[in-house]
Amino acid sequence: MSEYNKIVVGTDGSKSSMLAVKRAAAIAAAFDATLIIGCAYYENKEAASKTLRQDSVTVLGDDPALKNLESAKEAAQAVGATNIETYIKSGTPVEALMSIVNEHQADLLVVGNRGINSLTGRLLGSVPADVARQSQCDVMIVHTVN
Repeated sequence: MSEYNKIVVGTDGSKSSMLAVKRAAAIAAAFDATLIIGCAYYENKEAASKTLRQDSVTVLGDDPALKNLESAKEAAQAVGATNIETYIKSGTPVEALMSIVNEHQADLLVVGNRGINSLTGRLLGSVPADVARQSQCDVMIVHTVN
């Protein structure tokens, strides 16, 4: 079994992403690893309007990204993670997560399964499926929704 030193998890503030954060935090606590929590944002509303899911869009300067990260950090601490870093990255969730994973040379990326079984996910791709294809580290897809 590999030892995980740096674990990345993304959040958009949704219940699904918070379950993934908690799972990642438990793993980070078990391995005494650094937990890196990331949140994507868009440079402007025009870039955000190109996404299909408007309910999780964060535009630069919006408070939700910071609130999402703070809530995720608190949830991670409650599960036992102690070494936690947070980052906000520009781009789609996939672009942001892959950027964080690569910049920090993460050993594990944890994502929720939301979107992986949806029609939209099958046609256009989903965050879990896309990061699993692109990542050069281990990827854990947490069952957070049916």
